[in-house]
Amino acid sequence: MGEDRLPHRLTLDERSALTMTGVQEVVSFDDTTVVLHTELGTLVIQGRELQLKQLSLNGGQVAVEGNISSLVYEEPRQGGWMRRLFG
Repeated sequence: MGEDRLPHRLTLDERSALTMTGVQEVVSFDDTTVVLHTELGTLVIQGRELQLKQLSLNGGQVAVEGNISSLVYEEPRQGGWMRRLFG
């Protein structure tokens, strides 16, 4: 692991409190979805009554509380839009 990368860790307690490190950017959030760019790709968190409780991008730390139903890493897209369109 390079020195400029933050370790990416997730801790989920009782499906209601999620703490993370290695977060680079909060892309979007509302009460049902939180989208984050992490050291290991884009992470989509879904649930109900979601709230950002801690946000420290300098330290790469984020905490989310609510009823968490899924954590999904999106696969990075390969190639440009022309390649995706024409395969």
